[in-house]
Amino acid sequence: MRIRRWRSIEPAASPPAHPAHAHPTYGAGTGGRPLRPASGARRHRPRRSLLVRTAIGAGELALRSGLYRPDFSPARLIRAAQRRTGLEEFGDGFSVEGLRRLLRSYETEARLHAVGRIAAHADTLALLSNRLRLVADRRRHPEIAEQAIERPVFIVGLPRTGTTLLHRLLAQDPAHRVPHTWEILHPSPPPQRARAATDARIARAARGIRQLDRLAPQFQRIHAVGARLPEECIAILAHSFASDRFVAMHRLPSYQAWLDQQDLRFAYADHRRFLQQLQWRHPGRRWLLKAPAHLLALDDLLAVYPDALIVQTHRDPVRILASLASLVATLRGAFSDDVDPLEIGRDVAVRWAEALRRSIAVRQNVSGDRFVDIQYRDLLRDPIAIVRLLYARMDTPLDAEAERAMQRFLEENPQDRFGRHRYPLAPFGLDADVERRRYARYRTHFQVPDEDAAQADGGAAG
Repeated sequence: MRIRRWRSIEPAASPPAHPAHAHPTYGAGTGGRPLRPASGARRHRPRRSLLVRTAIGAGELALRSGLYRPDFSPARLIRAAQRRTGLEEFGDGFSVEGLRRLLRSYETEARLHAVGRIAAHADTLALLSNRLRLVADRRRHPEIAEQAIERPVFIVGLPRTGTTLLHRLLAQDPAHRVPHTWEILHPSPPPQRARAATDARIARAARGIRQLDRLAPQFQRIHAVGARLPEECIAILAHSFASDRFVAMHRLPSYQAWLDQQDLRFAYADHRRFLQQLQWRHPGRRWLLKAPAHLLALDDLLAVYPDALIVQTHRDPVRILASLASLVATLRGAFSDDVDPLEIGRDVAVRWAEALRRSIAVRQNVSGDRFVDIQYRDLLRDPIAIVRLLYARMDTPLDAEAERAMQRFLEENPQDRFGRHRYPLAPFGLDADVERRRYARYRTHFQVPDEDAAQADGGAAG
């Protein structure tokens, strides 16, 4: 996609496309204002270092004085990316409408502090620049488009149900291919197998992750992130500007409402092109991919990857909702001083119930041999047994060296390695009985056992 007519992509001066009552965290008759916490409810207050607090304060002064103001105009950001790269073509799979709505939500809904505004602006510019470079690489090297993505494995399931543990465990087999964080952040030029451990982009990505650590020092305790660790597909889908990644990091109700109504086949086709880029000079036997958010669009995923194997993990939702809400609050608290735990609790409970409802509907119309269901308790009890089961379903032998590597991984990464992430439901306005009823159909459909919900927590890695 070549974009030249800047005026055509400026957001219209009109009210949001979705009325306030269309979103679960908004109330009818509020004029689009979020429902406020009940009397006595506490806002989320992230712990920050003196350095971070000073940077945010200095940024706020710069914004108020007019010395610096990140420009969230879609046209200007697109021009900036083109100037940065010297390129013009954004290719297929680029949602200009998604970009518009995302930037509008940043400006009007995200409640970003100064550093949050700078970070969101820089992230958008980086994604646009990556798109330009990916398209240029593909034109320069037509062989990239010839890469076959065959029989990929997608790990899905509610967050905090073992998806990360399973993904990183299976990634210990060197014959498999996973997208690493550094490759997604810096996908051009195409990564090479010979430099997989020494590429200079690894250090560059690590520096960026350290910046997130400073803004949200608690996040590593909840979900470990590293330049050379496998990363979720939402980071790839972000390059289409149709991704749950933005929603996890920022309060974006209008963008989220738009995203949840989209046919995302265009984004998954772009996801496939991204994998081709990564695979060209660094192939593997099979792609291992992961994102809980795939539950919201399994039909679109399967339309693009008709030979995919879907591995779905299951755990009592009541047990993980507070942990998930806390994760979202921690991420959003890195970029905003105004994070409402009650709003997050409602949104998390409603949205993930909808994700499960959609996934059940899709699965009722797809052959059962395309899916493998894993109970969280079974994964924790004997993870290697689960691995053997999955290799059998993949019709792939599990060699002894790969199994030993997985055993070492389990020994070196015990449960709660970074400390236990424990939160009750009440601070997020959630009630165990209400949530049991909300998720009853899912638990019955997949025979998910009830866990003691007296103190909901995250337990093992998500």
